[in-house]
Order: sequence, then C-alpha cells, then structure tokens
Amino acid sequence: MPGFTTGGSARTGRGGAARCRAEDDRFRRGARGQVLDPPRRRVVLLEGAGGRPGTPTQATLVHTMAPTPAAPKTTPLHARHVALGARMTPFGGWDMPVQYGGIAEEHEAVRTAAGLFDVSHMGEVEIAGDDALAAVQHIASNDARRLEPGRAQYSALTTPEGTVVDDVLVYQLAVGHYLLVINAANIAKDVAWIRKQIGAAGDAVAVNASSRYALIALQGPRAVDVLQLLTAVEVDGIRYYRFENGEVAGVRATISRTGYTGEDGFELFVPPGQADAVWSALLAAGGAHGLRPAGLGARDTLRLEAGMRLYGSDMDETTTLLEAGLGWTIGWDKESFIGRDALLAQKESGPSRKLVGFEMLDRGIARHDHEVYAGADRVGRVTSGTRTPYLKKAIGMAYVPVELAASDTELSIDVRGRRLRARVVRMPFYRRPRREPAS
Repeated sequence: MPGFTTGGSARTGRGGAARCRAEDDRFRRGARGQVLDPPRRRVVLLEGAGGRPGTPTQATLVHTMAPTPAAPKTTPLHARHVALGARMTPFGGWDMPVQYGGIAEEHEAVRTAAGLFDVSHMGEVEIAGDDALAAVQHIASNDARRLEPGRAQYSALTTPEGTVVDDVLVYQLAVGHYLLVINAANIAKDVAWIRKQIGAAGDAVAVNASSRYALIALQGPRAVDVLQLLTAVEVDGIRYYRFENGEVAGVRATISRTGYTGEDGFELFVPPGQADAVWSALLAAGGAHGLRPAGLGARDTLRLEAGMRLYGSDMDETTTLLEAGLGWTIGWDKESFIGRDALLAQKESGPSRKLVGFEMLDRGIARHDHEVYAGADRVGRVTSGTRTPYLKKAIGMAYVPVELAASDTELSIDVRGRRLRARVVRMPFYRRPRREPAS
C-alpha cells in the first residue's frame, strides 16, 4: 500500500531499482521459497520398465496432459461477501460479488447515500528508480510531469498504433516512485507489456505489487461523512484525484479521492490481512448514513450513467484514445510516448469513427454487441448498454461514423430482431449534484 509497503524501494538512486528487483523476487516466492507464479508448463508422464515411473534415460513419453483450468482467484474479502449472502460470479479470473440484494437498490444507494465496493481484484504495478518518471512518460499517454507526491491522474497504456492496451490510474507515491492501478483481467498482460517497454528507460523497474494491496471503494454523497467517523485525516480536504496516508479504523491506509461511479467518494488501499476489519468498520459506521455493500453489477450501471469507459467493451487494442473520446488523457506536449505519432496523425486528419452516447426512444434495452443502423445501413455496434436504475432510461454507448456522432442524430438498434429508435446524446448521462453537508 502506498505509504506503508514501500520500504526502501521508494528511494531514488541506482540502488532503488536494485532493491525493487530483489523485492519483486521475494514477493513472487512463498515462505518456503517456492515460486508462486511460475510459467505454465506441460505435465509429462514418463514410464519405465514394469510400468513404474522411470528415470529420464529409461523413460518413454506416454502423453501430455493439458493444464487444469485455474480456479477463480479470491480477494481478502471473499468470505465476508459469502457471509453477507452476495451472489458471486466469475469476473476477469476472480470470484466476485455481482450483487447483494439487488442491483437497482445498490445503484440507488450510491446515488443517494453511499455504497461499499470490494475492488481488490484490480492490479497494482509499482515503478521505481532514478528514471521512473521517464519510464512512466514513455508507456502512459498522459503527462506525468503534472504529478507530484500525493496526486493521481487517469491515463492509458497505448500501442504504437495509438490503441489501448489498458486504461490506468497513475499515482506518484514519491520522487522516483509511481503506482499504476490496472484492470484485473489485464494484470499479466500489462505487467509483461510494461516491463518490456521500460527496458531501455535506464534505472527503472516495474514490480507486480498486486498481492500487497486490498482496495475498498466507498462511494456516494455520504462517503465523506462515513469515512470521517473512522479517521483523523480531514477527508473533505482531500481534493479530487489526490490522496493522503493515514489510518482508517486503526489500520494504515492510503485514502484516494477517486472512484468509478460518477459520485464523490474514496478508494482505500489497505493491507490485505486487515481488509476485513476496515470493511466491517465502514459498514457498521455507515449504517446510519444509508451505507450498503454493493457489487460489480451496480458498479457497471453507475459507471455507464457517468459516461465512464469500460476496458474490453468501450475500448481495447482495436480502438484509439481519440476514437474513444479520451483525447484529454493525451499529453500532447510530451516529446514522445508509445503511440504518439499515430495519435497525432489521427488528430490532424480526424478519426473516422467516434464513441457516442445514446438513449433509446422506443421501449427496449440495447446491449453489448447489438448492431446499430442508419436507415438500412449497418454503421456500428453497441459497446455498453442498460436501463439505468436512477435515470430510469435505457442508455448506452456505440461506435458510429463521425458524421453520425452529432447530438440528436437518430439511429436504430437491432434489439432481438426488432429495429428500435435511438438518439445520440452528450455524455455523461449523469452529473452528480453539489454535495450538501450532513445535518
């Protein structure tokens, strides 16, 4: 966790990267020295004389067994979710709560009071060393020179074509020390990509630090009031996309004013072994404020209302940042970063398609991968769609030709064989009101 697990790796200097490499190796091994994340190998059965396993000089190859599919991973709060009666579902290789009572009720709680999410499945990568800033500048689209210790920014890892490897949050923990929060399903891919790309950066090393963090998101208009009951940190003084270190419920934590719901709120980095204590304390303290646990189902409908993109649906390695409407995450003043030339060329020529928001005019709900039409012509596909519990509208996002991207353009969407009318609207669909202090 930023502020309590960094140790010597937060220091700059040639020794900083070396310590970080040693730390990476130590965290990849268990108490008895076994490697916890070895490369996948084939299982080969050898048979010697008399049908008994023989030595390699005596053995002959019988067959190769495919590796057994790995069981879903679990967060430090898994047992708590089960005890609370959550409906669990596989997500990005993890067994995660999709809902506790109902998605609509949890969504409404976040918009009107507060919701508590376990997002410990997210990945964390630490980059440290004298040249850590140069490394982050090279791999991430946004300009990390705007950061300072205690500040975060939304950014993306991009390919040379300007398409999206992943969207990330970049935190500056200290001079020469950064934390990247990445999507759960992309951890292995992102870590490999980052390590490959920063190889020539100089004194900088990337460590997969995901096992060192549990991440709890407290979101909603009452989030400040709930969290303040459990910490001495003046949480309402933490500005958006800033963070501070302190204690929450007596547990060391990094308190970040960030989130993925469109509401005010915080994401709390805590030690995995103490995550349950923090979660339980928050639920107990927040009961009088309407706090309730919420699952990934509500998190998805909330982020869609707020116009926030979902990696793998609204953007991926086939879509550029400009096409996804994320040009504001590009540090155009940087001399170079992966994908800059391609994005600059597309900026000058203009993208041919654009991600737009839409709302349904006819009764029906457009879902991911439904086809979008302009007249008789198929012009795109829906990337995300739902009926939002708070706005009471069927909304979504879709990629369409840029000439059809203007607000109020009418389209039709094939919903289970029926062509239903939709209208392009500006995003976000929802903007939170100004927070009023609790009485």
